[in-house]
Amino acid sequence: MTRRALILIEGSRDNGPLYVQAAQRLGLHPITLSADPTQYNYLAAKGVQAIRVDTHNLAAMIHECSQLPATYDIAGITGFAAPDETAYARVARLCRHFDLPGPNPPSVDRCCDKFVQRQLLAEFGIPIPAYRLATDATEVESSAETIGLPVILKPAVGAGSSGVRLCRNVAELAEHTTYLLGGKHIWGSSQRILVEEFAQGPYYGANTMGSEVIAIGNAEFGPPPHFVFREYTFPAPLTEDEHQRIADVSLSCLRALGLGWGPANIEFRWTNHGPVVIEVNPRLPAGEAELVQLAYGIDLITEHIKLVIGEEWDLRARHSHTATKGMLLPDRDGILDWIDGDVRAAAVPGVREVKLHVEPKTQIVRKGDYQDSIGHVIASSSSRTQTEAILERAGNLISWSITPFTALSEPVETAASNLLAPAEVALGKR
Repeated sequence: MTRRALILIEGSRDNGPLYVQAAQRLGLHPITLSADPTQYNYLAAKGVQAIRVDTHNLAAMIHECSQLPATYDIAGITGFAAPDETAYARVARLCRHFDLPGPNPPSVDRCCDKFVQRQLLAEFGIPIPAYRLATDATEVESSAETIGLPVILKPAVGAGSSGVRLCRNVAELAEHTTYLLGGKHIWGSSQRILVEEFAQGPYYGANTMGSEVIAIGNAEFGPPPHFVFREYTFPAPLTEDEHQRIADVSLSCLRALGLGWGPANIEFRWTNHGPVVIEVNPRLPAGEAELVQLAYGIDLITEHIKLVIGEEWDLRARHSHTATKGMLLPDRDGILDWIDGDVRAAAVPGVREVKLHVEPKTQIVRKGDYQDSIGHVIASSSSRTQTEAILERAGNLISWSITPFTALSEPVETAASNLLAPAEVALGKR
């Protein structure tokens, strides 16, 4: 009997291992297609079959997948986005080519281009920040003047907060424009910048599957001007009315963009005018599936794979707990001398996972995106207060030392507890 395979396009530090494990539990053989499989450590560690191929080249991927039926029955195809959002659009086209279940390619395309996405949301009357599209420094400056500082500058196509920055004054606007257009930022597409109003207020994220809102969480960020998640919690502390308003707008987003198959993630700011949509992502966000499973008992990744391979899914909640992930965020660049306490932190009752992404002697170079995190702690319990206490206790046990590049003889020790504490209000919460 031919073995059934699940094709995974590229990988993910957070979700990648979970998709591999879930596929294997379902009796599938995971195969990763990647331009550079060595960048995903879990592939070698788990003995996952990997095929090196240019994943920007749809024809090349079709060719590789066409060779597999001689050995495997391709049960389904899915993949990951960060840092290349357009990769998920190619996943949709692969599914369409092989007549397999998958998202609608034009719908994914509309989401991947943040400018087009905002145009469609605006046409449907969905509340979004004011925005302009710019292709050079002059257009960025005039757009910011029209909208009014502070503004957010971000690539029109991208993921994982790569290249996203809050510009609070003219100097920061010019600095980040130079960064984006001056050759330092790696563009996956044409150099188009979205200049966006800074919608201020608490951050919420809704996870949907099909046309159903499954979970709504809230997050806090590290210090501006970047938007690196510092802490993420499910469920969000919302009233019944607030929850319903976010759910209603989420479903309106799916209709406006032609989504409704598989997972999606809608990011919000709750402003003085209510929920404002920051972004719609036509995929499962990295790092949230574990929290949803701990909080609700719903395994989004397993249920997504079931949909991908044409089986019936089960999205019923099985319990109601609180789950929080605290990121380990360094406050300086340099050489990591040592990091310690993860084993003790993992032994704290209520801690579900402690994961380190780095080893001693690693170079720490912060870029202001999702890759800045050097690890995380996940805690869960029956209440939000208890979960926060568990997370704080575990964070107190983790510390590290970084020797700055400019002062290699003066290592600086950092306690993780300082980095797991809730961020200040004001501009830090974006």
